[in-house]
Amino acid sequence: MKTRARHQTGFTLVELVVIIVLIGIVASVAARKMLTTVDNSKYEHTKKELDHLAWAITGNPNLFDNGARTDFGYVGDVGAFPPNLDALITNPGGYATWGGPYVIGGRTTDDFKRDAWNTVYSYAGTTLRSTGSGSNIDKLFATSGAALLSNTVSGIFIDAASQAPGLIYMDSCSVNLVYPDGTGGMATASTTPDRHGLFSFSNIPVGNHELSLIYIPDSDTTLINVCVLPGKDVKLDIVFPADLF
Repeated sequence: MKTRARHQTGFTLVELVVIIVLIGIVASVAARKMLTTVDNSKYEHTKKELDHLAWAITGNPNLFDNGARTDFGYVGDVGAFPPNLDALITNPGGYATWGGPYVIGGRTTDDFKRDAWNTVYSYAGTTLRSTGSGSNIDKLFATSGAALLSNTVSGIFIDAASQAPGLIYMDSCSVNLVYPDGTGGMATASTTPDRHGLFSFSNIPVGNHELSLIYIPDSDTTLINVCVLPGKDVKLDIVFPADLF
């Protein structure tokens, strides 16, 4: 009886080497893609966190109510830059006007101060910076300090008959602007309009501030909310609801 010889197949040494090399190449490519994906994720996470830190300092510019911006962050409440990032979650000096915590979620750990690579953010001037990736990721939260702290509010003040105070009545009028003083309190700037009804205030921080126009002889007062935006001088045309002049 005849028996068939079995035909055995297998990989040669060369074929095994080729397969091992190919597996190494595929693994290397996959590892690089995975690392790139992880780095991209960390980059995007850090950028988003920098955005939230910027909003904590200067407010979210997308929040409005009745056509007026409502959020100006730490600067809008205090009238100064935070001395450090800790001031965004902890009142730095018992400030009465401090309205924090400003960091989303009100976190009290140090996580919000570190980027996705666990490196502490730097904060200087109007720039927040992450260096954890090996290169800088910067967030400029204002074009300059003056854009947040040194704006102008000006306008013209006339009565219901469209009359300006003139030389006779200009000393009988007062215009007052109340705003955060930068040290946790409130400041009141006062001025007298000229004979044409023109008035002006300088070095005003961003935020929603109260403007009052007073006709002194009658103690008649009109109150107006003034929304000061970064780097935008405010110009007002105000009509007092009475015939004064």
